[in-house]
Amino acid sequence: MILSEKDKNLFKSVLMIALPIMVQNGFTNFVNLLDNIMVGRLGTEPMSGVAIVNEILFVYNLCIFGGLSGAGIFTAQYFGKQDDEGVANTFRFKIVLGFIITVLAFVIFSVFGETLISYYLNESNDGGDLVAALSYGKSYLSVMLIGLPGFVLVQTYASTLRECGQTMVPMKAGVTAVIVNLVLNYVLIYGKLGFPALGVTGAAIATVISRYVEAMIVIVWTHRHTESHGFVKGLYRTLRVPASLVSIILKKGLILLLNEAMWSMGVTLVTQCYSMRGLNAVAGVNIANTLNNLFKVVFLAFGTSVGIMMGRLLGAGRLEEARETDRKIMMFSVVISSFVGLLMISISWLFPRLYNTSDSARSLATSLIIAYAVFMPMDAYKNATYFTLRSGGRTFITFLFDGFSEISVNFPIAFILSRFTSIGVLWIFIGVHLGGLIKVIVGTILVRKGVWLRTLVE
Repeated sequence: MILSEKDKNLFKSVLMIALPIMVQNGFTNFVNLLDNIMVGRLGTEPMSGVAIVNEILFVYNLCIFGGLSGAGIFTAQYFGKQDDEGVANTFRFKIVLGFIITVLAFVIFSVFGETLISYYLNESNDGGDLVAALSYGKSYLSVMLIGLPGFVLVQTYASTLRECGQTMVPMKAGVTAVIVNLVLNYVLIYGKLGFPALGVTGAAIATVISRYVEAMIVIVWTHRHTESHGFVKGLYRTLRVPASLVSIILKKGLILLLNEAMWSMGVTLVTQCYSMRGLNAVAGVNIANTLNNLFKVVFLAFGTSVGIMMGRLLGAGRLEEARETDRKIMMFSVVISSFVGLLMISISWLFPRLYNTSDSARSLATSLIIAYAVFMPMDAYKNATYFTLRSGGRTFITFLFDGFSEISVNFPIAFILSRFTSIGVLWIFIGVHLGGLIKVIVGTILVRKGVWLRTLVE
């Protein structure tokens, strides 16, 4: 297939947005992978305790993402029409909402943390020590809570910079943070350079420190470059946001927040269904998820690119150009993800061997990695479809398409198969992912109808 000069320029523009995001998220997930391996070398129980806590924190992370994304739709469109005050107001909305969510999460995790962790620890014949796994999880969670404010600051600044076309700085900050995390993981988990061996607590301390390093970098850079980012001037003179803008962001944004909350809760509930097969199932799922998180940054970055580019085109009123551009980016994402899936399959047998766990956990991890790879092109298509619909402010549709379907389709499938059959985790996983075909069909219809083609800002 010979690409026209226009298509070449389009894909260059997409890659200019997507590649820095891939690099940043790729480095982050690579260090998370190394972190996971380091903890995994301690044994099945420490790895499982940490994996369960990260699954619980995943709900908070996605709530922050959803809460900020509602305002982010308007940030991209205000930037597209060069309205600095509009961008500043969306930023203020993000910072206030982010800290409200963070305070609520801190209270919930502090009070109910042990109960939430215990929900994933189920008796089986695999011989795992559930009491030890619970203890490791509690230690890890107690430290990770300290890093929540740093997380919301990073997400607020980095998302705004990306929506304003600056993807390199968040990438560099993320790379720096993961290097710090990697070094501190090695030092604190195993007790190197004179430090005590802190195990899972050391891993949590390293993550928290690196998170605040990342926040400091993006904050300092942003406030030193007011000439290119005019929204920063007088940014904190007030945190008040015009009532009219708050109303419209809430109208669009709350449904996105609810969407991410329901989607992440659905994912964690599905994972809990996997845990019904015992501690080795928790370990195997964790290993496979860790590798999948590293490789799926490719199609996630393309999804973010879809949202940003469509937001700019819609904000400028170029609706037909947005339709054609969206179609090409979605196709590009699926093709690239197919090659990424093949790469995953090629290392599926080797990666689980890096963990100090049982043979059954390693075997399950290998099978799940292959399954993730097979479904990756479909996941890429669903992701691009979601961001397409969201870019035009069709938040209720995206809620039905994403969060609601996770709770109403995927979780029931996992619940029924885990409670009323004796099939293994792999077949439960396949059943859940086949349920995603509904989203493929519905998403295709909605995108082709062009229900997302509209301008939100005047």
